[in-house]
Amino acid sequence: MASTPAPASVPAVIPITTNPSPTPATTPAVRQFITGVTDSVRRVLAQGRPWSEVLDRSAFSRPESLSDATSRLRKNLPYFRANYSALLAAALGLSLLSNPGALLVLLFLLASWCFLYLFRPSDQPLVLLGRTFSDRETLGGLTLLTIIVVFLTSVGSTIISALMVGAAIICAHGAFRMPEDLFLDDPESGSATTGFLSFLGGSPSPAAAVAVRV
Repeated sequence: MASTPAPASVPAVIPITTNPSPTPATTPAVRQFITGVTDSVRRVLAQGRPWSEVLDRSAFSRPESLSDATSRLRKNLPYFRANYSALLAAALGLSLLSNPGALLVLLFLLASWCFLYLFRPSDQPLVLLGRTFSDRETLGGLTLLTIIVVFLTSVGSTIISALMVGAAIICAHGAFRMPEDLFLDDPESGSATTGFLSFLGGSPSPAAAVAVRV
């Protein structure tokens, strides 16, 4: 009887694991940026004055002169700076919501900056249509795209008009709100930053968390 041949030995397969490159949404730069934005928002809300104090009708009066209105505005700006900043943000948000086209274009521009430049790993060059772009070329292209979007579309006029409306409301409130009953923060907390939008200087800006590549 013929003997059956022994089965051929199968070589062992060594599993190979590869570490996938982190996506832009999971990179430390993105997490640090989101954390910085969250901290800034919390700091703004903590510094805000009660809206009942902002809109106290008994504290409003007509300024006697232009210099009096200017003096009131200079005193009210640092005191209500967080409330004024929230008002500007609300005016900008309402303006963009009322113009969905401008909002979509602005979101597209922001996404382009985030995924093509800010949060893209430095060891991965940008490749579009089979062509590799350097960081300097990417920065120049995004800057040109930003200029085109802001100045040649409705996005720029929407943002400027919203900021102008917000600034007009702030100036009117600051000029007619009597500052005699306002008490600024103690010198220890107010010595570092005094002025409109000074809360942004309390800690590093969220944008500073992202290393700019040039």
